[in-house]
Amino acid sequence: MLTDSHGKDGKSAAMHTIWKGAISFGLVNIPVNLFAATEDKDVPLRMIHKTCGTPINYARKCRHCDAEVPADDIVKGYEYEPGRFVLLENEELEQLSEASREIRILDFVDLAEIDPIYFQKTYYLSPGPTGASAYRLLTKAMSDSGKIGVAKVSIRTKSSLAAIRVIGRGLALETMHFPDEIRPIAQVPNLPEPAEVNERELVMAKMLIEQLSSPFEPEKYTDDYRARLTELIDRKRAGQDIRVAPEPKRENVIDLMAALEASLEAIGRQRGRQRQTVAKPAGPAENAGAPSGSPAGRAEGTAAGTATGAGADADKRRTGGARRKRAKEPAT
Repeated sequence: MLTDSHGKDGKSAAMHTIWKGAISFGLVNIPVNLFAATEDKDVPLRMIHKTCGTPINYARKCRHCDAEVPADDIVKGYEYEPGRFVLLENEELEQLSEASREIRILDFVDLAEIDPIYFQKTYYLSPGPTGASAYRLLTKAMSDSGKIGVAKVSIRTKSSLAAIRVIGRGLALETMHFPDEIRPIAQVPNLPEPAEVNERELVMAKMLIEQLSSPFEPEKYTDDYRARLTELIDRKRAGQDIRVAPEPKRENVIDLMAALEASLEAIGRQRGRQRQTVAKPAGPAENAGAPSGSPAGRAEGTAAGTATGAGADADKRRTGGARRKRAKEPAT
């Protein structure tokens, strides 16, 4: 059975604090920790090279330099004209953000007044080490009044509206779009113009809605596509319809053929220098072409010793021959 990436046997991992700050309303300040309230349950699929089964990597590459760019060399920029950018350093953006670590409640409103189109992502709030009493008080007051708080907050340099509301025994924060981020529905093309509808059809449609009406029970809704995809993956695994990616090439393994070729080249160079030098022992500089511990260095050192010994024997033979020749010549 396929399990998700959150833990063994599909069990979710423990929640981790992703932000720390404080709720403020009036003169009250409540230290809080922020946790993600939702998790992505999509089955992770990677892009694979069909020919060999290797995962595809996507590199950050500069088209001008034709080179991969490291993360430290990447900054953000605003294109104010085609091909012309204003560059913005990360430090500059951090200074601009309202990183006050404050969730400042501006108003308390009824939840029914907020259209769901404004909501983005839900987070849970827990009290900090010294905020349990004030946290409990705010939760009780909001629960009794039926109100939610509309606040402003900055998370990871992103400033947004937020709704603070009660869920169970705790508080939740819903990030929201600003009004100018909501597109008017009037911009949608091909919307039908207002017109009279058939009265009998309207009655039948209302009856159908009434018959399908029921209390909202979220647990009865499931992701059918994810279930079918998981079943397909399990069937393929059971039938061994899998592709194993080839092992990556090891770059630190010594290439024996290359080492032998380098050794032969080193010996050839050394013998060439010996032919050009008459009775001159190989000095340290001549053996500096390869490290002494490498195969090329050992081969070069062996070649140097052999050539030096051969040169010395040749010198002795030439000197002895010259003395014998002078002894046989008559004195004049």
